[in-house]
Amino acid sequence: MKLVMAIIKPFKLDEVREALTALGIQGLTVSEVKGFGRQKGQTEIYRGAEYSVSFLPKVKVEVAVADEQVDGVVEAIQKAANTGRIGDGKIFVLDVVQAVRIRTGEQNADAL
Repeated sequence: MKLVMAIIKPFKLDEVREALTALGIQGLTVSEVKGFGRQKGQTEIYRGAEYSVSFLPKVKVEVAVADEQVDGVVEAIQKAANTGRIGDGKIFVLDVVQAVRIRTGEQNADAL
């Protein structure tokens, strides 16, 4: 099992969710996060005063999937979240050692 974690632009969330649903992914977790990468933040003007925003709003999407689904999930997220501009985000794939469904006690792939 793998945990696919993607940090994306907030307005791309619906497209990513639809792409994952089309693959048969039944559940995902979404968190609102802030961060910066190569953008190093941005400068904005508010009421005539210029100020720097160091951390930009992003969305973190986490999906636990079986090993054979990883490539399709990564590709779907990459296509759906791509704008072609800096700040599109990153995708990370992590190993999941164990998963347990709390309600039924099902474990690992059965728990997904």
